[in-house]
Amino acid sequence: MRILYLSPLGVVASILQNFVAVFHRPFMVYGYYNRVTRKNNKFTRISSSATIIDRSKLDMGDNTWVWHHSIIDASNSVKIGNGCQIGAWVGIFTHSSTVAIRLLGERYICIDKDERLGYKRGPVEIGEYTFVGASSLILPGVKIGKGCIIGAGCILSKSVPDYSIVAGNPGEVVGETTRMDSKYFDEKVVQENYYDKEVLRRYRG
Repeated sequence: MRILYLSPLGVVASILQNFVAVFHRPFMVYGYYNRVTRKNNKFTRISSSATIIDRSKLDMGDNTWVWHHSIIDASNSVKIGNGCQIGAWVGIFTHSSTVAIRLLGERYICIDKDERLGYKRGPVEIGEYTFVGASSLILPGVKIGKGCIIGAGCILSKSVPDYSIVAGNPGEVVGETTRMDSKYFDEKVVQENYYDKEVLRRYRG
């Protein structure tokens, strides 16, 4: 299927995969049409079992991977950079009724979401080449820098800077990915392909 997808018939193959995905057990679907940028991301792969709420507000880069049974709630905007990997059973949320359901009681469903007291909304942004481990939860309003690792099972309720390694509940920064990567910086394949050339320049300097 990968060979067919990369051929001139790739768009047709992607459409067929998306159709079959509705009826078939989970598998990876090649190709994602980004409705924000109006571009087809040829190398993005999304599980047929992943749930995306409001695709019109999901700005997802190319070469990104979203694994089985994850949910991306883009109702209040989600931006995912190039080269990210989102593990299985990950939840990315841009709204929360944690407080509003108690404040509004039975009236909750009758009140427009824009007017619900205590109803939290906020966009989520994930920088390029960030890895989000299985069963992690990213809550409304969080911004994750580029080149980060979000550990499996992490619950992240606050923003973290570039190159962060995050673990725990609540998620806390416990390290830096550039230090982890630096032992490979002398390798030719890394020098040619590393996602952040500025990091390599600083290392050489």
